[in-house]
Amino acid sequence: MRDTTTYGTADARWALEARGLGKRYRRRWALKDCTFRVPAGRIAALVGPNGAGKSTLLNLATRLAEPSAGELRIFGAPADAPGTMGRWAYLGQDKPLFKRFTVEQTLRMGRELNPGWDQRAAERIVRSGQVPLDARVETLSGGQRTRLAFALAFGKRPELLLLDEPMADLDPVARDEIGSLLLSEAAEHGTTVLMSSHLLSEIEDMCDYLVVLAEGRVRMAGEADELVPMHTLVTGVTEEDALPAALNAHTVIEVRTSGRHFTALVRRQGPLQGPWQLTEPGMEEVLLAYLRSPGAPALLSPTAVPGHREESAA
Repeated sequence: MRDTTTYGTADARWALEARGLGKRYRRRWALKDCTFRVPAGRIAALVGPNGAGKSTLLNLATRLAEPSAGELRIFGAPADAPGTMGRWAYLGQDKPLFKRFTVEQTLRMGRELNPGWDQRAAERIVRSGQVPLDARVETLSGGQRTRLAFALAFGKRPELLLLDEPMADLDPVARDEIGSLLLSEAAEHGTTVLMSSHLLSEIEDMCDYLVVLAEGRVRMAGEADELVPMHTLVTGVTEEDALPAALNAHTVIEVRTSGRHFTALVRRQGPLQGPWQLTEPGMEEVLLAYLRSPGAPALLSPTAVPGHREESAA
């Protein structure tokens, strides 16, 4: 059956959808011509080097900035539409909390500011981390403050949770605890998560969807299980100090050489035939290759392309 969805019609299948999105600061484009979408219900990673545009994208989604070009939609509605703000929660690395408030007062603030507040869920999150309700925020450890910030975010009961590296300052044990909390809470309530992170191992463990930015543009987007297997690591010997001509039929993302030997991450366009060693890369290897090679051709899976024609139920 023909997909009758049109851009401009609310479509809650997509938690986040951008077309031609751009943000310009004077003469510099922080984001330019970004087109992608994130399906609802996914744990999506937002990946890129410093200055790639990750924070700018999150600022546009949270209306902390206005786009210079294009459009961004949240569950099918414009990001600046009335009522959209109630559907998302945002948590940044600085995790601003009132230091003189107690944990209980902080949760009371969340309850009074958010009509759909879930007090039971918020208290469960702080109690499971043994955070005293009568403790002042300024006395909490970094992990406890992050847990309290997540309690505020999930207590709002958002459909979309936007995270800008909120676990970057945590030690490995606290990061593991908060990561497990994030996954369990999101799974229980079907929350879509878009999480910016520099920790590629963390992304591989937690995320099933990828949005990769470099130099303000989308370099990769889509299902992790679909994108990663499209690549192969090819190891072999160069021919006259160049890659073998047989690899010209494929998309070479990155090449590293050592003497006459080369290792190339290749996006296959058919069978790979030659006197080479072929291995399957992990997500971290693929992401690193794209981050180190911003000029490589972009790759978007069908689910990440707005307007892609899909079959729908009759």
